[in-house]
Amino acid sequence: MANPNEPVLLYAHPTMRTLAKQIALQCSLRAKMGTDSHPPETLNIPQQSPEKKPKLSFHRSLSRGNLLPGSRCVEYRDTIRWEKFQDGFPNLFIEDVHLIFLGSFHDPSVIFEQLSVLYMFPRDHGKSGHRGPDCYCQGGPDGYCQDNKAILEGHMATAKTLASMMSAIPLTARGPVQICIFDIHALQERFYFSDNIIPRLESAIPMLLETIIGLPDKDKIAVAFPDDGAFKRFHQFFPDYDTVTCVKIRDGNTRIVKVKDGENQGRKQEDCHGQGRVAVLAGNPEGKHVVIVDDLVQTGGTLINCGKALVDKGATDVSAYATHAVFPNDSWKKFTDNDDFKFKNFWITDSIPHAVEISKHEPFKLLSLCESISRMLMVYDLKQET
Repeated sequence: MANPNEPVLLYAHPTMRTLAKQIALQCSLRAKMGTDSHPPETLNIPQQSPEKKPKLSFHRSLSRGNLLPGSRCVEYRDTIRWEKFQDGFPNLFIEDVHLIFLGSFHDPSVIFEQLSVLYMFPRDHGKSGHRGPDCYCQGGPDGYCQDNKAILEGHMATAKTLASMMSAIPLTARGPVQICIFDIHALQERFYFSDNIIPRLESAIPMLLETIIGLPDKDKIAVAFPDDGAFKRFHQFFPDYDTVTCVKIRDGNTRIVKVKDGENQGRKQEDCHGQGRVAVLAGNPEGKHVVIVDDLVQTGGTLINCGKALVDKGATDVSAYATHAVFPNDSWKKFTDNDDFKFKNFWITDSIPHAVEISKHEPFKLLSLCESISRMLMVYDLKQET
């Protein structure tokens, strides 16, 4: 049985060191205080009155739970040597372990070395009797850029391949490893994993809700989704807001984005710089500050097309939110240098390391996952055993 006086050690991939240190600090502060109350300047979260807090009774995310008394402290350890052999394969060594591991599968070049560490933990330290390791992976098992479904015969769903690799993490003395994933790309992907591990699905959307409540024009907010998939995953988070759904239709090299809402009917089409068309089928964002919500963003072309369509229908301002700011090949720059269409805000999280640097440029703003992860740890993972 774990010694309740000893801290739980938090390890992280080098790309996630800053976030890991912030999580360890917040968890330790919460454990010492033994309460859900905290000084605003310590946690840096918008303070809302109870009657103004988002209604999330349907959401079972542990990151939203009340803190439990008797939680253990967290200590960040930078004692994994992430070295490489001359041929490029990982040369890894871990000095001490009882742990939580913060990983990020944002790039294929870092997945193999992190899986090597996760495979080793249960085998070499399974005699301790601890439940761990718990792995907090930023993003879905599709690893952001991988395909999560087969559309045509011969098309490979590489998300299933990665989930199978993660499912091969050995059992611990206390049972399966838990894989905590923020805003998985499709809810059904949880079934890609085997029974050898336990996937825990979390969401960063509550942070966006707290941010929206603090906006000067909070009473004029509407929420849009760039496709039906985003609507299905996230619309229940926004019961008090008008919602609009965009539908992408591909016809050869032509892409049509339809913005629909059951209130008004109409249709408008326009060219989109040779990349397709934007068709407004229906909707009434007139006079609204519309926030487009999705789990991840790649090049951002769809978001820009949706934004233009919403403005054509009368939206006064358009902002965007994505949990995972993938942005390959510096494609985020089209949002800072684009005079053709500008977003008022673009909120992203630090699930991918380069998001911290991106957030230094307008209109990007960073919503750190530190608070969500630390609350989740304190509610369940760091509770002292009795």
